[in-house]
Amino acid sequence: MKTQLLSMTLIGTMGAGAALADTSATAATDLNLRAGPGPQQSIVGVIPVNANVNVHGCLAETAWCKVSFEGTEGWAYGDYLSASLEGEQLMIAPNRDQIEVNTVTYDDGNADGIASGGVAGGIVGAIAGGPVGAAAGAAIGGAVGGATDASDETIVYVRENPVEPVYLEGEVVTGVQLPEAVVLNTVPESDYRYAYVNGVPVVVDPAERRVVHIVR
Repeated sequence: MKTQLLSMTLIGTMGAGAALADTSATAATDLNLRAGPGPQQSIVGVIPVNANVNVHGCLAETAWCKVSFEGTEGWAYGDYLSASLEGEQLMIAPNRDQIEVNTVTYDDGNADGIASGGVAGGIVGAIAGGPVGAAAGAAIGGAVGGATDASDETIVYVRENPVEPVYLEGEVVTGVQLPEAVVLNTVPESDYRYAYVNGVPVVVDPAERRVVHIVR
């Protein structure tokens, strides 16, 4: 009987040890750290471009990953987190099998909620472009997240004149393209437009509907 119990204990210990370790990753752009996996979740911090985070794991069906950054745990969008594999930088979410990232689950206690990470209702479209499309080798994040010539007056106006927010699948970062479903609002005496997307105000180049600045 004792021998059997000891064997079961050893097997259990071996099974627990088989879990993958956290993955070290780098933010490809300034990236929101959210309280939960979804664009409607509150923002608890911002991960700066090129900052390092520990990735505890990602949801199986979406790109949201549970991470720790400077002592704060939260969720970040894995399409904008890169990890090194054999000398090559790969985005975590689309390459999770190669990088061997843990799979985690999420349950907010809401029966209508989001065990798979999606937010129930309210999503009007999807964000396109951004660092994912341009992530080639060491240039990850090099063309995004930088300064824009949006004036201080434009930024103040956007901050002081909130509009109805819209929520898109994905995460809003500098360089992404907004779908036609997002109404772009006029900024007086400026060529830029603005919107409130996924809980944050953004300045947009209307020619390409591309986010050029995130107002934080």
